[in-house]
Amino acid sequence: MKPVVVSSQNFETEVMKSNLPVLVDFWASWCAPCRIIAPIVEELAKEYNGKVKVAKLDVDANRDIATAFGIMSIPTLLIFNNGKVADQLVGAVPKSMLVDKITRVLERN
Repeated sequence: MKPVVVSSQNFETEVMKSNLPVLVDFWASWCAPCRIIAPIVEELAKEYNGKVKVAKLDVDANRDIATAFGIMSIPTLLIFNNGKVADQLVGAVPKSMLVDKITRVLERN
């Protein structure tokens, strides 16, 4: 399973109205730390298939969404649950930190 590409057109449906928690990777092609974390995001999409939706949003192409959620630096990873931001991480963090945050959100469900 690959991450879902989200944009201004499908953000509401894919993220805000999702039945599953959603990890959204706010990234840009020119961002080196974003490229570092990308393989981890891909792994999480496979590992949490059916439990958590994993999505990627290009901040350059979707500035309105990035602005709406106060994204000031990238990569920023937001975890949405029931249409609300449940947790966040900023920067190229280790996979273990992401797994910990995802686990906490899943435990609250």
